Amino acid sequence: MATYIRLTHFKSSDEKEQEFFNPENRYKAKQEDFSKIPGSPIAYWVSDRVKEIFEDNDKVENIARSIQGMITGDNENLLRIWYEVSINSFRYTNYTDDTKKWVPYNKGGESRNWYGNHDYVVDWSKEGKNFTRNRSVNSDLYFKQYLSWTYLSSSSLAARYYPDGFLWDVHGSGAFPYEEKYIYLILGLLATKTGRYFLQILNPTMSFQVENILALPIVSSKIEIVKLVKQNINISKEEWDSRETSWDFAQNEILRIKNEELRIENGKLEDVYNRYCEYWREKFFTLHQNEEELNRLFIGIYELQDELTPEVELKDITILKNEAKIEDGELVFQSDEIIKQFISYGIGVMFGRYSLDHDGLHIANMNENLEQVNLKFNIKNSKFTIDDDNIIPVLEDEYFDDDIASRFVEFVKVAFGDEHLKENVAFIEKSLGVSLRKYFVKGFYEDHIKRYKKRPIYWMVSSPKKGFMALMYMHRYQSDIFATVQNGYLREYIAKLEASELNHQREADDTSNSNAQRNRATKQVQKITKTLDEVIKFDREVLTSFAQNRVEIDLDDGVKVNYCRLKDILFPISGLCK
Repeated sequence: MATYIRLTHFKSSDEKEQEFFNPENRYKAKQEDFSKIPGSPIAYWVSDRVKEIFEDNDKVENIARSIQGMITGDNENLLRIWYEVSINSFRYTNYTDDTKKWVPYNKGGESRNWYGNHDYVVDWSKEGKNFTRNRSVNSDLYFKQYLSWTYLSSSSLAARYYPDGFLWDVHGSGAFPYEEKYIYLILGLLATKTGRYFLQILNPTMSFQVENILALPIVSSKIEIVKLVKQNINISKEEWDSRETSWDFAQNEILRIKNEELRIENGKLEDVYNRYCEYWREKFFTLHQNEEELNRLFIGIYELQDELTPEVELKDITILKNEAKIEDGELVFQSDEIIKQFISYGIGVMFGRYSLDHDGLHIANMNENLEQVNLKFNIKNSKFTIDDDNIIPVLEDEYFDDDIASRFVEFVKVAFGDEHLKENVAFIEKSLGVSLRKYFVKGFYEDHIKRYKKRPIYWMVSSPKKGFMALMYMHRYQSDIFATVQNGYLREYIAKLEASELNHQREADDTSNSNAQRNRATKQVQKITKTLDEVIKFDREVLTSFAQNRVEIDLDDGVKVNYCRLKDILFPISGLCK
């Protein structure tokens, strides 16, 4: 019998040196005991009970198949984030429709339990699916419901349920149980302390392999486990779909709370926000309670009370990571992010990506006529008018009727009524910490780029120093749009700036004005002059070329290719175009 000293829990060399002499860190183990655990890891620290569990129980491999995923060999051309492509070419409701090119693809993603990371699509057309690794022997599993896990993890494994319709790569490898009930049993085990404990014994590294999952000891399923796992999946799915970056997104959560939970026409946004926090606080703590109960159930089933405890830290609950954070053991909601999601939805309504008249996507294909779309959804009198030319100016002052800040205030008025409009706008600005106009000019587009993972769907025409900016919606792009920007906006903006410059110059020259008035006017003249110099040069040297030489785009090429075709005229995105 050999003696082992375990110091992996201690980080510094001083701690390791000190704990080397601590008898609590010493273990005795027989060489032959290692073979009781699949793969014969040198797990000298595990108890006799753990060895019995591995020796006496069936393995996951007896109730499920588990295989590594595909390798496309060309992710750049064959993968897209789902919102980049036309929704008409995406098989997310009917994955057997061979007329559509793109299908859901599990590529792993952030550490998230129960449900989510539905981001990517893969080209599954006849031309696209000649992958480096695409094992036809496993084709019977394509598009089947299954469970997947985090391939790499610096903390602990996260596991998720995937419904019918997905393909997957090596970072989305999964298990396909022979019976549906085993999906929930294996998922429950993987997503709780007991499964993670077993996996650390089988493979104490940062990479969890298919063979590690197959080697897990498994017991008979219990009704309580299935019920709790299904509820956790449902909560996590609802949270995932509450964001517009989900293809099952219906409407912004603030408006859903207003319409479905509170059922009010006119109302205060702050009241709706407070109800939002109450609603999701309840969901968060239900999920937390369920995870602790699952821990208790599995610890009891495997008789691991001496090794594990059921408690789950709040920081380990994997929903609401954007909308809330844990501070001093409390769940604290981030009003700025929640309001920014509301603003983002409002911009989508302005452009017609969404509509206040129905749930889900409204316009998400190129060359869709507004009248045809309204006919498709049986909309006769729309609650909110979509921007007609797909151009919304983003400027420091209100030079145009369809200016972004003014249009958004109108959106708030339509969505919440006009009775509390001033209070609602004030609450939005309080949450943002700046005025609406300043947020749109200084913060919105950076937030949009981050929200859409550097694959923005709204594109910002921008002069180099951002003296002129205007938004457009990628899915409504027309090759003549820059001519409209030039003739309908920029040159009119220049004329208005010149008129304003002249008025301020007159004020600065008027000796009847106070020195303070004249100084302010002089500063305004200097500021406007700089802006004029920049935007006139932008008009002459950049915009004219794009207005005259129409550039076509193809949504199937993805945002990166299309955005970079227009990089000289669009807001620069770090690292996108090289």
